Amino acid sequence: MVGHQLMLGVPGDRPLPEIVRLFQETQAVGLIVFRRNFKSAPAFCTWLSQLEDALGRRLLVSVDHEGGRVIHLQEGVTFFPDNLALGWTANMDYARRQGEIEAAELRRLGIDLNLAPTLDVLTASYSPNIGIRSYGNDAALTARLGTARIQSMQAGGLSACAKHFPGQGQSPLDAHLDLPILPTTKKEFESIHAVPFKAAIAAGVDTVMTSHPVYPHLNNEPEMVPATFSRAIVTGLLREALGFKGVILSDDLEMGALKKLGTVGDSAVRAVAAGHDMVLICSDGEAARDAAKKLTQAYQDQKLSLEELKASCRRIESLMAGRDKRFHEACAKPEPEGESLAQAIAQEGIRRGHAQSGELLSGWFSAEKRTAVIYPKISLLNDRIAVETAMLDDEFFIEKLFQKDGFKAQIKCIALDPSEQEQAGALALAQNAGQTLFFCFDPHLYPASRKLLENLERRIPWLAVVFLRDSFGADLLMRKTPYLYTFGFRTVQIRAAVVLLTGQNSYLNKSFGSKPPLLTTQDSRLTIDE
Repeated sequence: MVGHQLMLGVPGDRPLPEIVRLFQETQAVGLIVFRRNFKSAPAFCTWLSQLEDALGRRLLVSVDHEGGRVIHLQEGVTFFPDNLALGWTANMDYARRQGEIEAAELRRLGIDLNLAPTLDVLTASYSPNIGIRSYGNDAALTARLGTARIQSMQAGGLSACAKHFPGQGQSPLDAHLDLPILPTTKKEFESIHAVPFKAAIAAGVDTVMTSHPVYPHLNNEPEMVPATFSRAIVTGLLREALGFKGVILSDDLEMGALKKLGTVGDSAVRAVAAGHDMVLICSDGEAARDAAKKLTQAYQDQKLSLEELKASCRRIESLMAGRDKRFHEACAKPEPEGESLAQAIAQEGIRRGHAQSGELLSGWFSAEKRTAVIYPKISLLNDRIAVETAMLDDEFFIEKLFQKDGFKAQIKCIALDPSEQEQAGALALAQNAGQTLFFCFDPHLYPASRKLLENLERRIPWLAVVFLRDSFGADLLMRKTPYLYTFGFRTVQIRAAVVLLTGQNSYLNKSFGSKPPLLTTQDSRLTIDE
């Protein structure tokens, strides 16, 4: 029964004997897959089949497939933009169709549970970990978009997960790295952060994932207890007050937020005591063994409730019921209409302006002028998150986009955090061009990217900036430099930016309204490794 409460991540893309032994020894029911497990779609399907054959039982297979920043499966799926781009479109039909497509694609790959969507609501407090993963700062809109996607995913046989309860869109720290303390009041929780979760529960979401931060005003406990360990939040708020009857998952117990508070095994016991049905241990096999051992001992010593364990098992077995067939179809492939939907979201979700003014940018670049394009090597992210095949050759990819619009652009590809030599080369290219476009990859995360942006602004009169990855950056601009927010860095988002800058599509001439939210930020530790 303890194995029902474990969802484990493992290394490699083959069912090695040590992986089989880990699942045999812990009796873990859950498997969470990552980029490291995915070599190709056929190989991935074979890997899952061989692992289950070796175990002689079925697993509950999950993946973080949020879209945008968080995608781990490189083939057979549509690379949708992040939630914030969809939030700017406010299009319920787009959300519904995205869920339908995700269900078809992920079920073909043998996935049972998508750990999405993110229902955290952004606030004026900068959130480095959530950011573009959120639908935005409108709780009601987040609820509508999230539930539309949840219902269509689950109608297609793919379980969904509302996360991260009770809401961490206001967190100034990344829980992957440290333990945030959030001053969310009960009133703020009720009026803002609980709204999307209540809607998801009413819509019948199968699972909910909690968050790690400390919420002093919500947990009613004298000490600083993370939500993961707070029975007042997990059982009191989520299970009892909101009436959620499905499976409650923890976030990864190996995150930096919990490291100083005890071993992963200790954290597993505390998380289950708080009311979680399953705990995630995403990489460390020995930590998973320790968790299984300590959970078993805690039940034997009656420190954990056997009746609650039985109830958790019933919920998990209900979640797994009717899933005898692993793969819906023999061939893993993306849905034909997926890319066109992703492109529509990217194009309608893009935002533009002049720093310090709010004027809009459209068709700003001319094919008659020599164009310098400074572009980050997004391919360097491929060891951590899935990068689309078309983007693995950075220079070829961006060059082809400009050639389609009749531009003869000179391309300079640089690292995400470029060296001084790369910065100097990019600046020299720009100084010899008639117009310059800088695809700036998260200048708050990468200091050298920020330095290059500053030097280009000082020395290049005809400059436009496309901010990639997150919903901030214009606060760094010193003059009325035209800029775009794509809210991500996927193929469809880069293409949307190029189309808008060159004025090729008539629909892009319309006004898209106000500036993006959250243009200011405090200096925080950030992470690109999801």
